Amino acid sequence: MNPQTPGKPIEILLVEDNPGDVRLTAEAFRENKLSNKLHTVWDGVEAMAFLRREGKYASAPRPDLILLDLKLPKKDGREVLAEIKEDKNLRRIPVVILTSSKAEEDIIRTYDLHANCYVTKPVGLEEFIAVVKSIENFWLSIVKLPLE
Repeated sequence: MNPQTPGKPIEILLVEDNPGDVRLTAEAFRENKLSNKLHTVWDGVEAMAFLRREGKYASAPRPDLILLDLKLPKKDGREVLAEIKEDKNLRRIPVVILTSSKAEEDIIRTYDLHANCYVTKPVGLEEFIAVVKSIENFWLSIVKLPLE
């Protein structure tokens, strides 16, 4: 449950093109048994359509949290992040970069684009699930998120 609005499910948008990582992320959220809804889009163009409620996403909910990979088809994660943070209707949604890149330039660039945090995906299954659970615990249990 969302601690800010009791009874309201937590809406999470996962922007990830790797089916294995999508499956692991969904599993980690399921294991915590919190009331949340994980929505997945596979590329940057779809992410922006979801967030702007365009086309097939016209009735999409506003996410409480975005988990964004950097290496995406059609529109790079950095471009998506920049568009989110430039849009006055979207900029307050926390964006967690969840990526395999450990490159210092990616870390610096995403913080310059106002990412809320940068997390490198671990390689091992148990470590990956632990990282997703820690993101969920921090962002959805501890942090006070803005209402729409």
